Amino acid sequence: MDQHLLSIVLFTPLAGLAVLLFIPSKSKRLMRVWANLVGFAGFLVSLPLVSRFRADISGFQFEERASWIPTLGANYHIGIDGISLLLLMLTTLVGFLAILSSWNAVQDRVKEYYAMFLLLQTGMIGVFVSLDFFLFYVFWELVLVPMYFIIGVWGGPRKLYAAIKFFLYTLAGSVLMLLGILTLYFQHFRQFGTYTFEIADLMKLQLPLGMEQWVFWAFFLGFAIKVPMFPFHTWLPDAHVEAPTAGSVILASVLLKMGTYGFLRFSLPLLPKASMDQTIVQILAVLSIVGIVYGALVSLMQQDWKKLVAYSSVSHLGFCTLGIFSMNPNGIAGSVLQQVNHGISTGMLFLVIGVIYERRHTREISEYGGLAHVMPKFAVIFAIAMLSSAGLPLLNGFIGEFTILQGAFEANRMWAAFAVTGVILSAAYLLWLYQRTMLGQVTNGKNLGLPDVSFREIAVFAPLIAWAFWIGVYPKPYFDILRKPVAEIVERVRPEYFGGQAGYPPLLRVGARGQGGVVLSSGFVSSPGSMAIPVLGRHPSVSVLAYGPEPPAPTRRSGGYPARPLAPAGGAQ
Repeated sequence: MDQHLLSIVLFTPLAGLAVLLFIPSKSKRLMRVWANLVGFAGFLVSLPLVSRFRADISGFQFEERASWIPTLGANYHIGIDGISLLLLMLTTLVGFLAILSSWNAVQDRVKEYYAMFLLLQTGMIGVFVSLDFFLFYVFWELVLVPMYFIIGVWGGPRKLYAAIKFFLYTLAGSVLMLLGILTLYFQHFRQFGTYTFEIADLMKLQLPLGMEQWVFWAFFLGFAIKVPMFPFHTWLPDAHVEAPTAGSVILASVLLKMGTYGFLRFSLPLLPKASMDQTIVQILAVLSIVGIVYGALVSLMQQDWKKLVAYSSVSHLGFCTLGIFSMNPNGIAGSVLQQVNHGISTGMLFLVIGVIYERRHTREISEYGGLAHVMPKFAVIFAIAMLSSAGLPLLNGFIGEFTILQGAFEANRMWAAFAVTGVILSAAYLLWLYQRTMLGQVTNGKNLGLPDVSFREIAVFAPLIAWAFWIGVYPKPYFDILRKPVAEIVERVRPEYFGGQAGYPPLLRVGARGQGGVVLSSGFVSSPGSMAIPVLGRHPSVSVLAYGPEPPAPTRRSGGYPARPLAPAGGAQ
């Protein structure tokens, strides 16, 4: 069973789509039931991946390989590591919940609507499991087609404009990324005499720095547009506002993570010299920080409920890219966890908007006020989603942002100082949104008779709320899953980070004691044989990470990549 488990997860939505096509178009209820069953089945078949995944071993698991197009060197090669696992589980759960939320929202072209969602689900899963560049690119491009139709057919008044803008932006980035892929493809033939799209083989390439930089920027444009990073974000608000609720949920929760995943899976491991080029790192860090602050400030100015949440995605994903380009374990692990967190919290916020839009058919914030008196259950759900997104301790958002800021502080203290303003601003625009819509007296008579959330709507929110609390209260299992793949990425781009001891298994302990070691900028000491001694205190719900073997000579990290010697405890420095 394990031998083909990943293929079963990948093609379950596609098999459900094939059956859906034979259901008569007049049987709308049957199509809804079938699509929801397929979505739920897709989530169920992915659960064994969690129970059978081994966090204590390196490399990819559940690998499957078969020859596909041998003349091109393209193979059907799939597998997952800890990073892929978390994003895959996010995809199967949110995909099912997005389909469930569409029960009453779509009345026209029901078969085509659910067909597009199941095809989209297959494409997104394929992106996260592909270990062959050709296969990856096929799934990457496949995602564009169903999302284009979801926005363009079932979207709002400006749906065609938003759909075309989304398609052209992402297609332009994809074509440039393809040029980078082909560069690696032909370079492998020059160096080794064989054509291959296998990512593991392409990692053996030795490229001059100049060529790596050109390929890095080609990849950057493809991935940055998908994230989207500032200043490539302009397609996102239009796509979110015009897309149906389920389309916005899946776009924010999963599709945007394809860009950040691309940086982690391809840009950093395949192009380590370019990834560590100080000019490139500084540019990408600055763009991330600008996105954090800009997205938050623009959110403060919005009068449209959905557009506010759309711009908040630009801000929150800026944290994810900042963590990646901090180039240290805390930053990268925090980034991956925050990608999951963003999928949970922003997915909930778009579902909240969908619930109220189905009842009032307007997203203008001024049309609401005092809804907590009319819809108390809805107000509680919205509060949890809002506080999750704002990063309240004991909820998921806090864990990711805290770890990212710790990694950013280790890389450059000024990055963390500017980025932390995004946390303050996000609390401001989210609390203000909640105050204007939920609190006070009912200011519009049209809202007095609104029904509270139904059992089906509560069932949609319940798994996401439970997941948000789980990560917020007990994030250790997630950091354990990420420990190996994150350490491998850091060791690939910064071999000196772990003292140059390649292949040494990274460690993770919290609260141990020792004689001397590494004082991290977070205020934790990691010492030989005992990691992460708390010296400044920490929040009880956070497991601060210290990865890898200690360097031969204990060092003190001082907010940047350089390090200086540290004397043993009690000795002179």
